[in-house]
Amino acid sequence: MPATLLEHYNVYCKDLRKTVDFYEKYVGLRNGDRPPFTFPGAWLYAGEQAVLHLVSESGRTAHGSGAIDHIALRCTDIRGTLALLKKDGVPFELRKVPARPLQQVFVHDPDGIQIEMNFWDEALVEGISEQRPAMAPA
Repeated sequence: MPATLLEHYNVYCKDLRKTVDFYEKYVGLRNGDRPPFTFPGAWLYAGEQAVLHLVSESGRTAHGSGAIDHIALRCTDIRGTLALLKKDGVPFELRKVPARPLQQVFVHDPDGIQIEMNFWDEALVEGISEQRPAMAPA
């Protein structure tokens, strides 16, 4: 029984509204329909798929794994993304994957989770290097 699709990932967040706003504004996910659970949270969608489930930290007693390094999402419009991050002073790291038509932007959400935004087959951003990551000014 092979896995065929990553359905979603779940994140406990300290400030639900701030976290929803971050993912909508900087990652391009959309806050959408969520079942009427008895605890506060949000489901964020990429297209028709709820890829991120957020749950408010309030009242949480159980903890999941802390071993995940980052979450990667396929995105579009690297230039628009970079312009928005720069305009708002959001720290980011820009990388070019060697031997692939792939550029990456790394950011951290309000709870410190590293998000990798992958931009395939877009024109190279000026000054990006395959040798070393380009650090953005804070």
